[in-house]
Amino acid sequence: MDTTARTVLVVGGTSGIGLGLARRFADAGSTVVVGGRDTTRVLDLETVVVDVTDPASVDRARDEVLAAHPDLDLVVTMSGVMLLEDLRDPAHIDAAEATIAVNLLGTIRVLDAFTPHLVGRGRGDFITVTSGIAFMPFPLMATYGASKAAVHSYSVSLRAQLAGTGVRVTELVPPAVATAGQEQLNPAALPLEAYLDEVMGILAEDPSPDEVVVERAQALRWAERDGTWDELLEQRSQALRTLPGR
Repeated sequence: MDTTARTVLVVGGTSGIGLGLARRFADAGSTVVVGGRDTTRVLDLETVVVDVTDPASVDRARDEVLAAHPDLDLVVTMSGVMLLEDLRDPAHIDAAEATIAVNLLGTIRVLDAFTPHLVGRGRGDFITVTSGIAFMPFPLMATYGASKAAVHSYSVSLRAQLAGTGVRVTELVPPAVATAGQEQLNPAALPLEAYLDEVMGILAEDPSPDEVVVERAQALRWAERDGTWDELLEQRSQALRTLPGR
């Protein structure tokens, strides 16, 4: 994937991996717009306000971005929330609904908003973002894992449906990265800059893969194939001890 001289929109790019990725594209020579609900923290890049849970907000952001950048050719959709859940408590449904609304439906809304534009151009790229947890659950974040597994499946289907249009679909599969509090939950989380270094290197490969799976995420992505599923699930289930009454 060419990461230079592109016109890029990163939805969910006001912090963490999204903001880091946006800055990497800008440093490579691309024009970058960052979208999110609170853009006041981003002072070095062009921004657009967008709430992926609100269809009207997504449509307004699309129209604003395309009016200013009709040559937009790369859309990254990575808005997400990561919430802990105690599935024994029916009140967890609030967290589950919020997670699905942002992680899955929000992703689909952004893809839907920009698919006609990219297909009409006859070339371009979507980048979706899942997680190692999409392939190897972390039971303390049940709906998060389910939502990311759904985004993976949706990405595969979108790639198949866009075949022949000139529009590619690339999926980022991050491990735990030291941002947004992950470093507190998981002291072994990969430093953000190290993660971004590896991602940009993989994207620059010719051809770049459909899935960008950095070294730290390989064990999660391929646990079932490698026969390590049961062992890893047991290890990852230890975090359930932090729930009340465990």
